[in-house]
Amino acid sequence: MNSDRRSAQVERLEVVDTGRRRRWSEDEKLKIVLESLQSPRQVAATARRYGVSRSLLLRWRRSFRPEPKDAADQPGFVPAVVVAESGPMPCPVAPPSGGLIEIEFAAGARMRITGTVDAAALKAAVAALADGRPR
Repeated sequence: MNSDRRSAQVERLEVVDTGRRRRWSEDEKLKIVLESLQSPRQVAATARRYGVSRSLLLRWRRSFRPEPKDAADQPGFVPAVVVAESGPMPCPVAPPSGGLIEIEFAAGARMRITGTVDAAALKAAVAALADGRPR
């Protein structure tokens, strides 16, 4: 008997065939996704039932989600740039194409601006809300 435990000798090596990777057809994936959407919190139970991981099932659900028709129609944020006043501003300030601007102040006040607004009136209103007292 060899007393050296660090020996790299292998006495028995067994190779077990675990089978091939399961290939799911698009119809099978859709059936599983629809079953997971039947009621709330069914992702884990459905994944266990079919022997797939939750992350794989969630990836299938995202892939079957309908894509938005036009990304331009989706609401989003528009970056605002604050610059120092360098001269007289033009009188009317209008959001492009009838848009909407909403400003939320730290004090909890919210200002919503739609349509054409006089620049002086807008400046006074913003200053009043920023200070927290009317002018």
